[in-house]
Amino acid sequence: MLDRLINVENISKVYKLYNQPIDRIKEVLNPTKKKYHQKFHAVNQVSFSVNRGETVGIIGKNGSGKSTLLKMITGVLTPSSGQIEVNGNISALLELGAGFNGDLSGFENIYLNATLLGYSKEYVNDSLANILEFADIGEFIHQPVKTYSSGMFVRLAFAVAININPEILIVDEALSVGDMRFQQKCYRKIREIKKTGTVLMVSHDTGALASFCDRIIWMDGGRIFKEGRPDKILDEYQAFMSYDIKEMQSVTSYNVKSEETVEVNQTNAQAFGNGDGFFETLQLINLDTGRESVTVKGGDVVGIDFTIKIKNEIDMPILGFTLKDALGNSVIVTNTHFEKVLLEPLKKGQTYHYQFIMEFPHLRNGKYSLDIALANGTYQAHEQIQWINDALIIVVRDERPYQEGRGYLVPTGIELKKI
Repeated sequence: MLDRLINVENISKVYKLYNQPIDRIKEVLNPTKKKYHQKFHAVNQVSFSVNRGETVGIIGKNGSGKSTLLKMITGVLTPSSGQIEVNGNISALLELGAGFNGDLSGFENIYLNATLLGYSKEYVNDSLANILEFADIGEFIHQPVKTYSSGMFVRLAFAVAININPEILIVDEALSVGDMRFQQKCYRKIREIKKTGTVLMVSHDTGALASFCDRIIWMDGGRIFKEGRPDKILDEYQAFMSYDIKEMQSVTSYNVKSEETVEVNQTNAQAFGNGDGFFETLQLINLDTGRESVTVKGGDVVGIDFTIKIKNEIDMPILGFTLKDALGNSVIVTNTHFEKVLLEPLKKGQTYHYQFIMEFPHLRNGKYSLDIALANGTYQAHEQIQWINDALIIVVRDERPYQEGRGYLVPTGIELKKI
């Protein structure tokens, strides 16, 4: 038997629209009950259900009723008609800063926001350490939130929403704010929630929806226009939007300065391992120019250049890296085992300098993150020395006149060179 967490039956949300403010008074005082308003159906006779373990995405043009629908499910708005049944504790990110008092500190707002979501002070106390660690805004947690940037707002709001272990998580475009490392961390957490609960998300990012969702609901004019598998619905939706919004066709690349550089920041990049060695430096080198750069395009010959400091001897080292897109999907996964490179033992107290060399594949425009790792043992049985999540952020510029397909081209013949 299906474990249904959300059930929506024929709900509608109707607003009265007046041409001018005085018409409201005329309508109330008119003895003949003459109507001075027009009805606007923000949501019109919508029905669907969501089961445990299912992630459902909602798409549609601005004004199609997506956000209104989510607000009714969370109880922020009351439906004009119909019924909504929610079975499970719910946590929602609907509007940036909603539920926060700007004059209170971030710390005080954690308790305020959790209380609005229906959680006790004792429950928040048990989750507080995880919330603070996830938000990672340092001493700003004790400052008034009205001094926060939009990125800090969403870090704190998402940390509260996701670390109180909701059965139902509802997200409305909130992850479009914030840096890429934080987005990666959020997506990893969403994947955890999918294992035991359900996620309902509104987004214009079709890549995110294709990656996370089991089903897509396409809304138009307050109604469900289509519903089905992500691959089918998203292809139709993208074609519709391409013809409906002509100016989108002229957007082909990001305007990014080629001299952009990035440093490895161990306080922001999450690392784990036994500590027998660690990465001291990491940079991306364009080997055609000999310059460090985080901006690349397909066909560039690049070197992932790094040094590692060894604290205890590593007799069977394995080096590898993973390139991920903005949603955390792996684009390239390789290591010295895959490339059939046998490394010599790494001696205690020594520093080693290596480069992974490859022709960069043709990828879509956007930001990508690189994980890098050092392990000891065999591929089947090894111990992690150090793995750094999101150690580098790489900006890809696609100079092709059109975007080819939906897949990724994985390079072959990646070379590791000791320097």
